[in-house]
Amino acid sequence: MNALPQHVGIIMDGNGRWAARRQLGRVEGHRAGAEAVRRTIRAAREIGLSTLTLYAFSAQNWARPVAEVAHLMELLSTFLRDERDELALRGIRLVTIGDESRLAPPIRDLLDIVKRMTCGNRELTLCLALSYGGREAIVAAARALARAVAGGMDPDAIDAAMFEEMLDTCALPPLELIIRTSGELRLSNFLLWEAAYAELYFTEVPWPDFGRRELDAALAAFAQRRRRFGLTEEPAIRSPAARAGP
Repeated sequence: MNALPQHVGIIMDGNGRWAARRQLGRVEGHRAGAEAVRRTIRAAREIGLSTLTLYAFSAQNWARPVAEVAHLMELLSTFLRDERDELALRGIRLVTIGDESRLAPPIRDLLDIVKRMTCGNRELTLCLALSYGGREAIVAAARALARAVAGGMDPDAIDAAMFEEMLDTCALPPLELIIRTSGELRLSNFLLWEAAYAELYFTEVPWPDFGRRELDAALAAFAQRRRRFGLTEEPAIRSPAARAGP
């Protein structure tokens, strides 16, 4: 049995389908999804998770209709304004990953304010993946290493640990569990490097209906997993020479 995962990532999927089933517009689905974000953050803190990363806005989401993107950005701004005091009060530290340069200056300013307000908190690290893509993050890390090699670094010195130091997630604990809602069975460019040995949990529940019960179910499933990291649970076989007596 495993203890709680150090770091849980959630692909928050299904806002549009949730709204369509109720004959509502996508805007209403995103608004309901924002409430699920609040519920889940509170539940994660109550449970005692160390780090929670939410796939809030992908690099590919910029290709959505302009009006939908604007609404998503407004929901983000509203969340930051409304929740910053509660995050600070409840000991939740906000960090982000992704290409923040694509966000509007007022949103970047709000993010900076909330990060500063919560930087000393230790109860839960909330990481928002904003304008984020796993492939894009890997390419950015590769570029950084290429520049280092051009500056004289020995390319043979590059290993997995060094590569990880170039990723946005380098200061976060290892990713141990990815949850995806709404029944889709793919990672959709989320934390691709970090997911190498993460456990995957898929639920049919759409994101707007996600909450403490669904998070508990995912954590219970994680606790039943046997995490071998390429090794085996079988006892090591000793060599004949080692078995031989004196």
